[in-house]
Amino acid sequence: MNRMASVALRVGGFAAACGAFVMLSGGSVGLAQQPAAGGQAPPAGQRGGAAAAPGQGGGRGPGRAEVDTLGTGPWDFGAGAARYHASIVTKGLDHPWGIAFLPDGDLLVTERPGRLRVIRKGVLDPTPISGLPAIWSNPGQLGGLLDVALHPNFAQNRLIYFAYSKQNPDPAACPERVNNCSATLAVGRARWDGGSSLTDVRDIIVTKGYDQGGPGNNKKSVGPASGSFGSRLAFDKAGYLFVTSGERNVPDEAQDPQTHNGKILRLKDDGSVPPDNPFVSNKAYLPEIYTLGHRNPLGLYFHPVTGELWESEEGPQGGDEINIIKAGKNYGWPEVGLGRHYTGESMNKGFSAPGYEEPIVFWVPAIAISGLSIYDGDKFPQWKGQAFVGALRAGTGQFVARVTFNAKGLPTGRDHSMLADLKQRIREVKPGPDGYLYVLTDQTFGAVLRIEPAVESGK
Repeated sequence: MNRMASVALRVGGFAAACGAFVMLSGGSVGLAQQPAAGGQAPPAGQRGGAAAAPGQGGGRGPGRAEVDTLGTGPWDFGAGAARYHASIVTKGLDHPWGIAFLPDGDLLVTERPGRLRVIRKGVLDPTPISGLPAIWSNPGQLGGLLDVALHPNFAQNRLIYFAYSKQNPDPAACPERVNNCSATLAVGRARWDGGSSLTDVRDIIVTKGYDQGGPGNNKKSVGPASGSFGSRLAFDKAGYLFVTSGERNVPDEAQDPQTHNGKILRLKDDGSVPPDNPFVSNKAYLPEIYTLGHRNPLGLYFHPVTGELWESEEGPQGGDEINIIKAGKNYGWPEVGLGRHYTGESMNKGFSAPGYEEPIVFWVPAIAISGLSIYDGDKFPQWKGQAFVGALRAGTGQFVARVTFNAKGLPTGRDHSMLADLKQRIREVKPGPDGYLYVLTDQTFGAVLRIEPAVESGK
């Protein structure tokens, strides 16, 4: 079955299952992912303060006086078997991006402005963990401190990994740090003993992607160089690290085998290249590349039952996707896609063409898809095997989307109601070891939320 026929069947099947028709030519005008209003948070306990010096981590800038719209909770939503309880684990976070679950039940959370925070026994430590490298982060832009992950043997080696945007060390490449500065995605590794500071901090990869400068410096750019970094981190059972990297608003980069932009990378835990990477023997490709043809991949998760690697990425005007990632495959951007460019034109080769992988789920219009997970806990048995993704876009997003699948693994329906009443941008949704779902709100007044079963009335 070719891609177009398969897409048509999926659209028809989804319409029959959900009583809805998906228009492939539609889509909302505007960027699929835009920074929320407001900038970096100041020191703890304040919403103001001096900006960080250029090139320094910490990300403390003035920002706008954004209003906290979340409320205090808790909330009960849904009805019957779909009823659930949502509560606030903590507020006081500025655009939280990544979350990692520690063996003792505590949480590590990244803030995009450049801070690593720890939530101990449900209480946010007011002092960020120190020792991070210099992080390129500016108000209203999408670079900064991104995802965080624990080494599979963290309990023994205490190693953590974090993705971040790294400023070009050449001063000539950053004549104006906020609006005209070259940066790229990097992944750092550090040792953390649970205290106030990181040690043994080093980059395991600084991606080949410094050649971005926005429309004024790169005529192929379709947006600011501060956007579309990705990035998510995921370890497989063999201990290899997978890293998503966005195409930095230069679509052609996603198909260029000599840049890491618009790719998924596969590394050993020290950053070296696994000998069985799909392009390791092909000198035309960078050896870290595992797949290519990605726009802005913001979710990455190993299926807890099948072991498959799943990924979510944003399209432009329509065409948000969930993909099953296979070594060496090309996922099409910008050659094929189910949305349209911001010029109104279709993809270079239309919706479909031979040689490109199909998404297993897609959205038209776009919801500005973000983090991805697949539930396999015991607290919500009715949700086992279902995918959860965050949505960021006002109007068509700002909820947690829940996608159901049949016994053949094909999508049969989706629910866009989860947390929709809260009207928050959802950056990440991830099951915890306790079987509950944890959600990060992408706001200046950001929060960690917990979703658990609702208590039946009278009990």
